[in-house]
Amino acid sequence: MPAAPFHLAFPVHDLSAARKFYGGLLGCPEGRSSEHWVDFDFYGHQIVAHLAPEQCPDQEASRREAERGSTSQVDGKSVPVRHFGLVLDMGAWQVLAERLTGQVDFVIEPYIRFQGEPGEQATMFFTDPSGNAIEIKAFADMDQLFAK
Repeated sequence: MPAAPFHLAFPVHDLSAARKFYGGLLGCPEGRSSEHWVDFDFYGHQIVAHLAPEQCPDQEASRREAERGSTSQVDGKSVPVRHFGLVLDMGAWQVLAERLTGQVDFVIEPYIRFQGEPGEQATMFFTDPSGNAIEIKAFADMDQLFAK
């Protein structure tokens, strides 16, 4: 478990779909739950999917937001401004990227950004079934996490 695990709560349109995505596809063990929310162990961090369909960005709304500028240019790619994610070691990132390929529609396909520069990292962006954007990244050298 990380020294200081974070807690993140976010809206989902369907708890069953959240369980399949986070528990099944991403392999996050389920914790406590009710008919309105479910906890997941997100690689040692606590994330909570709350049933709130009226707050979920659907895929079409996500595309419209991107067109209106709800993205930021990073390494020539349009990164969703609102997102959450993880920093994994490179081996775990590669395994997850392979598992997700063909299973999710990537917003940004897995690739290496900032090649040859400080902070070189592997990254990928995708959305969950409720339209929440997720970034998973990795560093060959974790000392580069905050490199300038």
